[in-house]
Amino acid sequence: MLKVLLVDDEYFIAQGLLVLIDWKAEGYEIAATASNGREALEYLKGNAVDLVITDIAMPEMSGLELLETVRREHISEAGFVILSGYSDFAFAQQALRDGCMDYLLKPVEREELLRILRRYNHLSEHAKQEQQDQERYEEAYLARNIIALLFGKHDDFNLDYVREHLKLSEGVRYIEIEFCDAQDVDAEEGELRALQRKLYQSCQNLLREDSAHCVFDVSQDRVSYGVGLIYCDYMAAKAGCTEQEYLRELHRKLEVLMQQEVRLLVGKKVPEIRQVSVSYGTACILRPLEAFHSRKPIYVYEDEAQVRQGGIMLCKERLDELFTAIEQNEQDEIGRKVDRLFQEMRQNGMESDSVNLNINYLLFRLVHLASELDSDADQEEILRFISSGAFEDGIRPGSRLHLSRFACDYADYLMQLRQNVSSDVLTEIERDIRRNYAENLTLRDLGKKYYINSSYLGQIFRKKYGQSFKDYLTNFRINEAAKLLRNTDRRVSEIAEEVGYRDGDYFIRKFIELKGCTPSRFRKSV
Repeated sequence: MLKVLLVDDEYFIAQGLLVLIDWKAEGYEIAATASNGREALEYLKGNAVDLVITDIAMPEMSGLELLETVRREHISEAGFVILSGYSDFAFAQQALRDGCMDYLLKPVEREELLRILRRYNHLSEHAKQEQQDQERYEEAYLARNIIALLFGKHDDFNLDYVREHLKLSEGVRYIEIEFCDAQDVDAEEGELRALQRKLYQSCQNLLREDSAHCVFDVSQDRVSYGVGLIYCDYMAAKAGCTEQEYLRELHRKLEVLMQQEVRLLVGKKVPEIRQVSVSYGTACILRPLEAFHSRKPIYVYEDEAQVRQGGIMLCKERLDELFTAIEQNEQDEIGRKVDRLFQEMRQNGMESDSVNLNINYLLFRLVHLASELDSDADQEEILRFISSGAFEDGIRPGSRLHLSRFACDYADYLMQLRQNVSSDVLTEIERDIRRNYAENLTLRDLGKKYYINSSYLGQIFRKKYGQSFKDYLTNFRINEAAKLLRNTDRRVSEIAEEVGYRDGDYFIRKFIELKGCTPSRFRKSV
């Protein structure tokens, strides 16, 4: 309901306006009445209204003086309708110059008042939609510039824009906030996106004035329903606590709001925002750790990557043996090498921290090996393979069987990487995308269909098309949506679902990222 302030020094005229029409039926409610401009001005300073209907000639402050003061001092954005018994058009001219939307003569005719109210109602709805579109555009545009920094593909414009629109300080980290079991939940894409949006809004609400530091989706190819956060040291300082306390409290509040388990993957701290891609990369390195170790609410890169020389033993000889077996794709030997590693760790009475660090050491060496074999390989793609390729139901994360299966799969991946498997299969995959783009296509499913390692498939896809599989699919879907917007009058929500998006807000965000405007504005432009 739009709120109206009536201002008139003649009591009976104000009462007459109250009963002249059914205000509620027209979408309005009378918020208050005032007997002069001064009284109305004080009300507007403390209360928001949408429309002010005011007489011109009043004691203490006239309607024109009220309008001029409100506009000059930016007290309210409310629309103004001037009401007067004078027929002199000079008053109307003055009112219009000061931003009055219309002018009524006394006695007020019912049909004329209804005409103005309905017109303003329409303008108000249009203005709200325009404002929402603009806010969405600005939010998506800032996110696009932040993502450019995260992926290390930015120029000075991206850097300057982020610096201008985010409050920053020394000590910057990228933090991935995600659900612990989102990918295991048997739910539709739309439901998971809605859950992701709730997480995003919860983060924004907790951060308050720092809400712009949240990024809705930074997932690229991997299936993820998490939220990104650019953390700066000033946040903990402002809260009067240490960084560890800040992260623990943020995690606690998110779990209370979401009523679900969430985890924080905290990337390496870098001096300032220009180096945030380093922090993003290290946060990605943390992702596969949960598949090998007992679950933790917060993973911090410095804690997980450090092999401390004093106090924690590294079974380097056994690890080197296993690494060599994986590197040479000795499938029969891998299981035996894993057994020897676990036997030595057990004989040495290693606690869980020591076991975790031994496995981390192996994982990081394998990542560097894959990068050496292909300098263009995306390290995050390799890690996505690590995190999703070995875990199956009934196998305990970090167990001997789990590590054996992972090692065998990874050895096979390295073999394909060396052999440079033919990319002819991409032609068939491209046909699949064109036929089935609205379905839930994933690299893993396509890899199974065409008998090719999904991580390697992601790499050769990027080499041929110059973009990730997920970006290619998103571009294709959005271009199909643009065709429907141009050539049909179907609703935006229907078009979103037609091209594969169950979450309308997520579709609009992606459309803005690629087309530079909202779907409704795009349709108007063509």
